Amino acid sequence: MEVAQPTVRTGGVIATLAFAGTTAAVMQTLVTPLIAELPRILHTSSANSAWVITVTLLVAGVCVPVTGRLGDLLGKRRMLLACSVPLIVGSVVCALSSSVVPMIVGRGMQGMGMGMVPLGIALLRDVVPAEKLSSSIALVSASMGIGGGLGLPISAAVAQYTNWRVLFWGSAALAVVIAALIWFLIPDVPPGAKGQRFDYPGAVGLGIGLVSLLLAVSKGAEWGWGSGTTLGLFAVAVVTLLAWGFWETRTRDPLVDLRTTARPRVLLTNAASLFVGFGMYASMLIIPQLLQFPDATGYGLGQSMLAAGLWMAPGGIMMMIVSPLGGKLTDARGPKFTLICGTLVIAAGYGLSLVLMGSAWGLMVVCMVINGGVGLAYGAMPALIMSSVPLSETAAANGFNTLMRSLGTSVGAAVIGVVLSQMTISLGGFSLTSENGFRAGLVVGGAVALVAAVIAATIPAARAAGTLGAKSEPATAEPAAVKA
Repeated sequence: MEVAQPTVRTGGVIATLAFAGTTAAVMQTLVTPLIAELPRILHTSSANSAWVITVTLLVAGVCVPVTGRLGDLLGKRRMLLACSVPLIVGSVVCALSSSVVPMIVGRGMQGMGMGMVPLGIALLRDVVPAEKLSSSIALVSASMGIGGGLGLPISAAVAQYTNWRVLFWGSAALAVVIAALIWFLIPDVPPGAKGQRFDYPGAVGLGIGLVSLLLAVSKGAEWGWGSGTTLGLFAVAVVTLLAWGFWETRTRDPLVDLRTTARPRVLLTNAASLFVGFGMYASMLIIPQLLQFPDATGYGLGQSMLAAGLWMAPGGIMMMIVSPLGGKLTDARGPKFTLICGTLVIAAGYGLSLVLMGSAWGLMVVCMVINGGVGLAYGAMPALIMSSVPLSETAAANGFNTLMRSLGTSVGAAVIGVVLSQMTISLGGFSLTSENGFRAGLVVGGAVALVAAVIAATIPAARAAGTLGAKSEPATAEPAAVKA
């Protein structure tokens, strides 16, 4: 069935959706400069204050696939507006907090806003002309990485020179601006899955399974990987997700159509997304520490949090520049080729890091190369997904792909954290990661990127005419209108 695209000013739509995705991603790194100060600010222990970080990850993991499905059922513009509400309210709650409980509640509400990214990508398929679609998808998809790359130096500067509450008042103001832009500039497109039911049991089952899995992965190092709590959570995750999968294959209107997800083209793209997320986050975990470790170690560069953020900022800018170029590459050679190129560039960045890790400018170059590769890969993955799923499942499928990226970052944080904690030196009575530890972490990041490249190379060509303006692969050369 061919879907007529509404006549809209697509420049404003693309800019609004990219801005929305970037702002939602900034919420993830917003409190990073405050980590050491959170126990004092909130009058609590370090273990309790760590939940301020963890809760955002947990809530985002659960809400992203749910909001994607609701976007297919109720309309993507409506759900974009709905996602802006918890961003605003959560930011205000955090700004007013003086204890850990309201701060955790507010940060959880901010995590709900991450659903904006897959909703925005899916909406582009409905309103953007075919010739602009690949580049616009690449930009909005990469907004997750752009927000993370730019959010750290901005947050560090605000935290260093003003009161910490300004961070949250600023994020509330940004969320209000985004809600206004969505209201005035985003067209109201009819739902792609109109008449279908929302799968409440599927949402509950996925939520329980994901929370158990993400909690075990993110807290395993703190609780002990062999502890009863960690192993129990892994067991709950396995049992629940298996039961959820059984349900999803038998209900009439599933939250996630696993039959579609199991298609080789979709399955392998999601698998590659997991490894790309890992590869991206490994650098974000290692490079700031190398920049900030004391000079006395012989390999640390002694930079402040603000200076480290500024050295890394060009990486976020590079991602912003590369994303539209990746869209043009997708138009010319197909999204599979772009994804392979992106993963190989990430691997090359890690290779460079082993040579350039001795200077701040060298790490800046490494950050730019890795983030450039991430920009290419992040732009290609939604194009691969949307060329393989029906129009009625676009937002849900993108939500699931975004979830795979987020799961990759969580696994990456856990694995790299273990590597760094096992290879240490003693300095001034403190245990610090050794130079060999950092090198090992960088090697792991590069190896994971190469695994992603191998997976991407095995993605089959689409069998039918592509649903995007880009050439999907040689077998899908028709630059057609949107079809279901």
